[in-house]
Amino acid sequence: MSGRSRFGFEVLFAAIGIGIAADYLLRAEVWGLNILVFNLLFFGSLGVIAWRHRPDLITKTNVSLTAAILFFATMYVVRAAPELLVFDTFAIFGLMGVLLLANLNIRSHIAGAFHYIVGIAWSGVTSIFGPLFLLGSDIDWKKTPGGASSKTVFAALRGLAIALPLVFIFGALFMSADAAFEASVNRIIDVDLSMVAGHVVLTSAFAWLSAGYFRGALKRFTIDPLPAEEVPAAPKPEEAQESSDGSFVDRMTAEPTVTDEHIIGSPVVEHINRSDPPAAKEPELFENIATNPAVPSFKSRLGKWQNIDNSKLPTVFTLGTVEIVLLLGLLDLLFISFVSFQIPYLFGGLDLVQATPDFKLSEYARRGFGEIVFASALVLPILLSAHWLIRSGTSGRTEKVFRILACAQIVLLFVIMASAVQRLVILTGELGYGLTTVRFYPMVFMTWLALVFVWFGATVLRGARNRFAWGALWAAVAVLGVTNLMNPHAFVVSTNLALMQQGRDFDAYYNSTLSDDALPTLIGSFDKLDPEDAKRSHDSLKWRVCEKNREGSDLRSWNLSRNKADDLLRTYNVKPGKGYLCEPPD
Repeated sequence: MSGRSRFGFEVLFAAIGIGIAADYLLRAEVWGLNILVFNLLFFGSLGVIAWRHRPDLITKTNVSLTAAILFFATMYVVRAAPELLVFDTFAIFGLMGVLLLANLNIRSHIAGAFHYIVGIAWSGVTSIFGPLFLLGSDIDWKKTPGGASSKTVFAALRGLAIALPLVFIFGALFMSADAAFEASVNRIIDVDLSMVAGHVVLTSAFAWLSAGYFRGALKRFTIDPLPAEEVPAAPKPEEAQESSDGSFVDRMTAEPTVTDEHIIGSPVVEHINRSDPPAAKEPELFENIATNPAVPSFKSRLGKWQNIDNSKLPTVFTLGTVEIVLLLGLLDLLFISFVSFQIPYLFGGLDLVQATPDFKLSEYARRGFGEIVFASALVLPILLSAHWLIRSGTSGRTEKVFRILACAQIVLLFVIMASAVQRLVILTGELGYGLTTVRFYPMVFMTWLALVFVWFGATVLRGARNRFAWGALWAAVAVLGVTNLMNPHAFVVSTNLALMQQGRDFDAYYNSTLSDDALPTLIGSFDKLDPEDAKRSHDSLKWRVCEKNREGSDLRSWNLSRNKADDLLRTYNVKPGKGYLCEPPD
């Protein structure tokens, strides 16, 4: 069996095993330990196949990305806040996309945000369509060991895979059309066909997607040499030294070794070999590639994919000094005009806000917070896009103008973000309405934005743009990781309890509807609440007990926060009680 077929079979069998595991693990009513176990199986299998076939992909970068993925998967065992777990899920899928960049010949730590978007998109495409190539091209079914019997078995399996879905479809239609036929089938096959179909669909779906992702992450893609008439002349050494692509291209063209990983092509222009070349011709093939003057051309193209710029765009779509001045200058003027209205409130404090005629405190706090958060988020893609579109070949004056105006815009933006923080303080302070998750998570996002803009100044504005995306990615990982560790729902309850002690009303119903993460903090505060709030909280917890009884649980759903909450509910004897109909509290 060829190495290509062996790789294909290992991916296929690993994906089938993952599909079976997913069908068992993910059928639990509540997710918890099952998510962590599934991710351990998935990335453990990926690591074993990579170690056997692509050890060059086992790098510190990829290991760190995998560790971050497993950290967020672990949070399913620790946290119960639904919106937090949604953010963790998005982080896992995003990091999975970045993890594929290594097989796209992109170095993640010097890639751009565009490459990260491509990696995420490619992970979806290869997960859906990759198994078609795995089954149709990567595995050479004609050369599988075992002779005629083995071929017959594989042919039978392929036939069953095609026929069984059709049998299920037509059988279901016929059973719906005739009650006698349905009764006969039920007597012969005493199983719940809908349940069997559900298991088959879930197992097949996860096996299919896993096989496609594994192939996209590990499959070595090759580029055929150009035809003789299309082979460009080899560049002269002095031309390589003058290349505008910088040291990366120089290094690429200076090291045309046989085993160079960058001979491998991008899957975007993938050419799938239909059969393995004869063993006797392999050395000659690689020798021709290594000595072919077109090899630097291949590597230059790959280098440009790593360091993509706007040189291929028409001049009309790029920006010169005048365009940069108008674009960022007008935005800076707008920011200055807005900041001029915010500075008195920032330095005057709440007294000035309350003393302003016809100006309600709640209107000031509520009206602007969401808009400012959105405006702050919008600045980053504008600055990145404007910097990337600066016309190549222009004088360094354009870059200097961009740096000055962008730096001014970031400074002004920090003042605006400080205004947003002040509005949150008003909303959650002793004169406001308390802290909620809707107000907490935008502040987390603003914290990440502040770090990203500082990193933007340290990288993009200092000529190291290729380091920006990697730092922004890990800033997001760090901020979301710290958010998981600080337990947002417990933080919300503890903040509101502290405000209650300062004289603000305590919203017992809202705080008692938060997840099990907040339950220890809430139950521990019963003796501090007034009788009415304590009763309302207790009634809400009775409803929660009803929900838990309806959901049920097993080892697959085990979660630390839910386990602690269950112990506390039993300790405080919180239960529906006789005659309680498990209706939601008023």
